Amino acid sequence: MSDLDLWLAANDRYLATAMTWLRSRLESLAAGVVPAVTDVKEIAPAPEPAQDAWLRNVMLSGEGQPKPTEAGAPGVQTPFAADAAPRDRLPALAHLSQQLGLSEFESQTLLLCAAMEFDTGMGALCARAQRDAARPYPTFGLALAAFEHPAWDVLSPERPLRHWRLVEINQPGAQPLINSALKADERIVNYIKGLNYLDDRLTPLLQPAGRAGAPLPPSQAAVAEAIINLLGRADPHAPLPVLQLLGADSRGKTAVAQQAAAELHLTLYRLPAEALPAPTGDNETFARLWQRETALLPLALYIDAAQLERGAQSSPLQRFLSRGSGVIFLDTREAWPDFGRASAPFDVAKPLADEQQAVWAAALGAAEGAHAARLSGQFSLDGAAIHAIAAQAVAASARDPAGLGRRLWTGCLDQARPALDQLAQAVAPAAGWDDLELPAPELGLLRQIAAQVKNRMAVYNDWGFRGRMNRGLGISVLFAGESGTGKTMAAEVVARDLGLLLYRIDLSGVVSKYIGETEKNLRKLFDAAEDGGAILFFDEADALFGKRSEVKDSHDRYANIEVNYLLQRMEAYRGLAILATNMKAALDQAFLRRLRFIVSFPFPGPQERLAIWRKVFPRDTPVAGVDFQRLARLNLTGGSIHNI
Repeated sequence: MSDLDLWLAANDRYLATAMTWLRSRLESLAAGVVPAVTDVKEIAPAPEPAQDAWLRNVMLSGEGQPKPTEAGAPGVQTPFAADAAPRDRLPALAHLSQQLGLSEFESQTLLLCAAMEFDTGMGALCARAQRDAARPYPTFGLALAAFEHPAWDVLSPERPLRHWRLVEINQPGAQPLINSALKADERIVNYIKGLNYLDDRLTPLLQPAGRAGAPLPPSQAAVAEAIINLLGRADPHAPLPVLQLLGADSRGKTAVAQQAAAELHLTLYRLPAEALPAPTGDNETFARLWQRETALLPLALYIDAAQLERGAQSSPLQRFLSRGSGVIFLDTREAWPDFGRASAPFDVAKPLADEQQAVWAAALGAAEGAHAARLSGQFSLDGAAIHAIAAQAVAASARDPAGLGRRLWTGCLDQARPALDQLAQAVAPAAGWDDLELPAPELGLLRQIAAQVKNRMAVYNDWGFRGRMNRGLGISVLFAGESGTGKTMAAEVVARDLGLLLYRIDLSGVVSKYIGETEKNLRKLFDAAEDGGAILFFDEADALFGKRSEVKDSHDRYANIEVNYLLQRMEAYRGLAILATNMKAALDQAFLRRLRFIVSFPFPGPQERLAIWRKVFPRDTPVAGVDFQRLARLNLTGGSIHNI
């Protein structure tokens, strides 16, 4: 028999003893005599076998027991878990009384209410004890009369019975509260009987966060260890701080929370911040029910607020955090102040490049080290994504070992595609180097751009430059020239040469008239592109990267804020960003300073136009009799020639 089975059997015997004691009290009250038995210890059965010696022969008394500890704090003892029930744990009702701070009298009152579910004859006994056949139910008045050491404050909404919603009160019309029917909460009744589960009023809003998967990289494991150490030093009688997980890597933050929860033996649940009840009353009920659950179950909560902006929409979250307790992880990009309780910020970033390389190497094996270095240099992925991509590619390569590198690269690209497809327009690169007709200097600059992207990780990591700079690790390029001179084609050529995704930024989907929305859209765009190593192509960039103007009204101020944000984000971006414009003079000078390459696309001369005319027709097109020399004399750009 398992420890859990032993505990359940002993808990049933405990309840049977308690019910015998309760019936004795009510029958004595119904008979109008002073009860002869005043303590459950006097009617307790003979000692059980040795394996049940841990069962305390004490009725539901809080006297002499430690004060309730912070729900969910490390070291909190629960009566049983899903997989085990150590023999030295209290019966469920005694543990509930201890955790929620019930006095002896309140514990006895709760037993009286729960007894209605355990004994079908309890209603008639309550009516006899109250000398009123119309009241076959427990009341506060009955409890005050039946038990020793009654306390009038049991009626207070600040005392545990009502504060924790342990009992429900049915008070119709002008009926006095003391004579109103009491009913034990269904969740509490089942808990007392030995059935422990998450309250079904919370389950529609919460999702299991799962368990930790692959081992965390050292940088993230250090954050999880710091969280565990902080909670281990926490005052058990004070609310725990809100654990703010900062940064853009939500998957990494989830993994850190899963690891910390597993080490603390807590079950982690996930809650979208938008799902919190907005009405104040509903929000308060949710907070109290969650607090109650953390006292009865080993739980932790992960609140996803990464996309939530501070303001009116964040007030339900702030109300909950000020009232909630237990271990709470808050997923947010920047630290939030003013929770009404202490908080502790922890920065969680994607695994470092060398950590990603180590994960790739472990997933692929030592023989594929070259792939690990190449992939970690171009893509920024977490451990779970790396293991999933590697497993799929290795399984497919069992039939074609030569295609492993291509499958790995494609898998990394596919990882980033879903997020980017919602934010920008994908461009399928079709042109190659032979399709470009540019002067030698400009063509050389384009080849330098591709070479820098390919070799930048060797410079940053192997040569040690990453240790000296934390910004400007990406490459920003400006393509300037008249419309139709080949700027988009050049971007396609570079993307095809590098084997990367190319996305054209649709300004209509990025720029918003609502304050702050443009920055939010750009942030999502840069984050998604950075993870997947995509190339961002800002066509007509002068519309988005224009010069800052003198502030004359609020519109100018917020327009300048957008430009300032772009300046900062471009400098922090670690990928390749290409800006194309036919109005170079309209760009803000601060952007030009941050550009590593400026490639001018001149209007094509006669020789360039002749070459473009000869290449523009597909191989199967009949072009006999076409006078290319005559066509080349027309002053047209490559784009116009293509359209013609």
